[in-house]
Order: sequence, then structure tokens, then C-alpha cells
Amino acid sequence: MSGCDGTAGPFAPGQAKACTVREVLDRVGGKWSIGILVAASRGPVRFTELERCVEGISRRMLTLTLRNLERDGLLRRTVYPTVPPKVEYTATPIALELYESLVALTDWADRHRGAIAAARAAYDREHGRVANATEPV
Repeated sequence: MSGCDGTAGPFAPGQAKACTVREVLDRVGGKWSIGILVAASRGPVRFTELERCVEGISRRMLTLTLRNLERDGLLRRTVYPTVPPKVEYTATPIALELYESLVALTDWADRHRGAIAAARAAYDREHGRVANATEPV
């Protein structure tokens, strides 16, 4: 068996590239990554600023997401030798290439939020599902 899940074995032609692309898209398109990358693309941003502007994210999830984005080369973390320590996150050049696409995606989501909510409600009525009021749109 071979695959993107880390199992050993030979890859089929094109499978290694597809795995890499999927891994990158999973990271960039993650639940919290888009908001973080958009904020960091506008200039240096501190942890507490990100906590405020990325609605619903916990401190732990913010820490993990920042670490993963830094590991992938999308964010740069700068620690200033002050008391208390000051830490800023900035988008790297490769993350800045994504900025316009991410803004377009978030704008699209905002424009179509109502239509998506209506489609979900109609689907749920037609299929006898109970709508989940806490489900994000």
C-alpha cells in the first residue's frame, strides 16, 4: 500500500505530486489558516491581534496553526528581546503570492453566505434532516 497517509511503498505516476499539492492545499485552506494568512499579509501581526481577528479560534489551535504555517514557510516568526517578549508574525513572499486569491475566496464566501444557507435549509427540508443552527455557513 502507498499513499499520502505516510504508508510505505512505490507511488503511482503523478501520485507523489498529487499528494504534495493536496498537503499544501489542506494547510492553506485549513479552517483557521485563511484568516491568519490574510491578517499576516497586511503586515506584522501579534498573537493577541490574531486571537481577536480570527473569530472562534482557541489559543491552542492558534498556536498549532501558526507553528504549522511557519514550518511550511508561509509565516515568519520574529521574537524581539523585550520584557515581556514581543512576537510578530509576517507573511513570507510565498504567502504574499496567495493574498489576492485568499481575499477573493473570502469575498466570494461573504457574497454567497445567504444563498448557501438557503440551499442547506432546502436540502435539509427535502431530506428530512434537522437543521443544525450552530453549523457555520
